[in-house]
Amino acid sequence: MKTGQLNNQLKNGRRWLLLSLAAFATLFATAQQPVQLNLKDALTYALEANQNARKAKLDVENSEYQIDEVRSQALPQISGTGGLTYNPLLQKSALPNIFGANPNPNETILVAFGQKWNANAGVSLSQNLFNKSVFTGLDAAKAAREFYKISQQLTEEQVLEQVATNYYQVLVQRQQIGVIDSTIKNTGRVQRILEGQYKAGLAKKIDVDRIAVNISNLQSQRQQLLNGVSLLENQLKFFMGMPINTAIIIPDAEIQAIQPQAVGMNEAINVDDRTEVRLLRQQEDLLNFQKESIKAEYYPSLSLASNYSYQGIGNSVPLFKGKSSGVNWVDAASVSLNLRIPIFNGGATKSRIKQTEISIKKLNEDIANTSLGLNLAFENAKTQINNSIVTLNAQKKNVQLAQDVYSNTQNNYNNGLATLTDLLNAETSLTEANNNYSSALLNYRVAEIQLIKSQGQLKSLIN
Repeated sequence: MKTGQLNNQLKNGRRWLLLSLAAFATLFATAQQPVQLNLKDALTYALEANQNARKAKLDVENSEYQIDEVRSQALPQISGTGGLTYNPLLQKSALPNIFGANPNPNETILVAFGQKWNANAGVSLSQNLFNKSVFTGLDAAKAAREFYKISQQLTEEQVLEQVATNYYQVLVQRQQIGVIDSTIKNTGRVQRILEGQYKAGLAKKIDVDRIAVNISNLQSQRQQLLNGVSLLENQLKFFMGMPINTAIIIPDAEIQAIQPQAVGMNEAINVDDRTEVRLLRQQEDLLNFQKESIKAEYYPSLSLASNYSYQGIGNSVPLFKGKSSGVNWVDAASVSLNLRIPIFNGGATKSRIKQTEISIKKLNEDIANTSLGLNLAFENAKTQINNSIVTLNAQKKNVQLAQDVYSNTQNNYNNGLATLTDLLNAETSLTEANNNYSSALLNYRVAEIQLIKSQGQLKSLIN
């Protein structure tokens, strides 16, 4: 191998290696770059990336093509045909011998009709002049488009509910980790003091061991919470449609930014405005169109049809040949007006109409049941939000009381007026109070989401 070629290969190899390393570094940096998400960002992302939300958008888009498909039935239908046929053996027919030089009617002869080659081309056109089912189908397709639009809204609301609920679950779990971290920090400070006292002969070995066990338990709880946060974050990213390996950061301030507002128990809602009911109403319209489409079978239909054909026949391939080559070309055309009048089909149409009417009645029962369920959900949401406010305020006071008790007990312990057991009990009570407060925050947020949902205002979360 020549030296110049070797140098070029080495240069290309180094260049390729550098480019690969640069690409890897870019991908690594991108993968490690965490995405900061507030609630609005998470919800907005989910509406664009969640697979169910995207499928709902595709359904709306697909409905436009369904309308075009039905509309095409009201437009002229034009088609062309062409063919080339070779007949190596012509069909023969038996005829009385009345031709030729010696005719004999009592004698039968076999005569071949036709030519060896046949070429033909034609075009046909048909047009519906009156067909009630076609025009009913067009109205039904437009109603189906509206159905898919409402279905898209419902899907988006379901995605918003899932993401918002899971988002707050992550926040609360992280807050509980903060509580554990604070407890570990305080207990660690006591442990260091106790170990110093033990070395000076002022504390017992059993107390040193007890506080070590307590810290070990706290660290175990912290690890469990970390695992729980990881699982919840993965679930959140799944609901959002975000790659699972994407690192995310959720601001802690959002769970604290709560201004509890009680709801009047006499407040009411109009369930007819809810997406669930609107979707069922639109489904009822579709069933009515289906009923009208079946009724259209009673109506006559009128259509126009026309054909034109051009044919060449001969004993050789007819293409590009004329009479001089023994090929004859002929054309033909026809125009027809076709009327179809249904008279009797054994009552099949009537039976299908009755079946559709039953389906409509069943759907009305579904609408009534859904309306009742939505009213129930609203009443429950009001009760839940008001109860959550009471619990939240009570737990907030408990945290302050537990903090005061812990501070006093710690001061007494430092002055020899309280035992280690008293201090650990106060610490446990403070941790429990903080965790209860975190749970109350989550319950309030979940109740708030359910109330917003029952009012049909989930989209307000992204406004």
